[in-house]
Amino acid sequence: MSNSYRPVLWNKNKYAYDAVLIVAVIAYIYLFLRIAPSFHDVTRPVETPILRMRAFGSCAFLMLTLILCIGPLARLDRRFLPLLYNRRHFGVLTCIVAFVHATYVINWYYVFSPTNKYVALLNSNVSFGQVLGFPFELFGVFSLLVLIVLATTSHDFWLSFLTPKIWKTLHMGIYVAYASLVAHVAFGYFQNTTNSFFGFVFLGGALLVTGLHFVTARRESKQDGSSAGSAGMVPVCPVDELQNKRGRVVVLPDGERAAVFLYDGNISALSNLCAHQNGPLGEGRKLFGCVTCPWHGYQYRPEDGCSPPPFTEKVPTYRLALEDGQLLIDPVANPAGTYVEPIVLAEHEEMKS
Repeated sequence: MSNSYRPVLWNKNKYAYDAVLIVAVIAYIYLFLRIAPSFHDVTRPVETPILRMRAFGSCAFLMLTLILCIGPLARLDRRFLPLLYNRRHFGVLTCIVAFVHATYVINWYYVFSPTNKYVALLNSNVSFGQVLGFPFELFGVFSLLVLIVLATTSHDFWLSFLTPKIWKTLHMGIYVAYASLVAHVAFGYFQNTTNSFFGFVFLGGALLVTGLHFVTARRESKQDGSSAGSAGMVPVCPVDELQNKRGRVVVLPDGERAAVFLYDGNISALSNLCAHQNGPLGEGRKLFGCVTCPWHGYQYRPEDGCSPPPFTEKVPTYRLALEDGQLLIDPVANPAGTYVEPIVLAEHEEMKS
């Protein structure tokens, strides 16, 4: 964890994560350049610069597809959580690959333009009134600009400067970028090829992202419906369903989520949103006496939601009650850093006595 806006330190897992990403990108580009020509049904070989721009373009599309699949996969199966922790690195590399693709396109098609090549890119095709020949380039330019904004604001300084809520709202623009990228591919690639193989690949990627988010939304909507209740205490679960040092996420009537933790015979509840990046505390564990965010390791004491000194981050806490083995939670959050006496299980009290 870090204080103020200092970046989270690198570790062995981050290096391994980035190394795998870089090797995968290099391998994909190499294989594309070697294999893709056999899929083109043309009388003349496709020029190497065109193959390169298609290699980097398709790679960026597939990388962005995988990025948007990681979130719902991690919610459906906790084994995907390690892929989620360093997703920002994945996004920055995707931006770099997309920028290389755009550079190849501009330098190949507009290098001999009598006007500025960037001006020529925006003015060369203005057929907005037709589907065939629609200026798909604009969708690609918009997607690239969004990726650049997200990559440049991925540093912790911007998170602290903009506040987590605004920062997260800004970075939800990745979905807008992906939708624009799908349009870029649909209006561009599909109009200029007679081979449907890559078309099915792109279509399959878009359907995969949509399908995973739909399944996850259905699952969470059922949880929301089962957890929502009337005013007053809200049922969480039977106490024997809690896992030691693991979180249990409960959806409150106002749509907020709380993370309930069982630890050493005690039960406490705090906000599910980490103060760093709004990461899901309920998907983390209790380590070294603190609830540890699975994204970047920020820690909070479960009884008061405060980070251990010298760190100053705080999250709201919640009041709990136990009735006939059923755990209940007050849906009204306490101010961040408020101490709440943990519930002590009877069997733990007996063991101490």
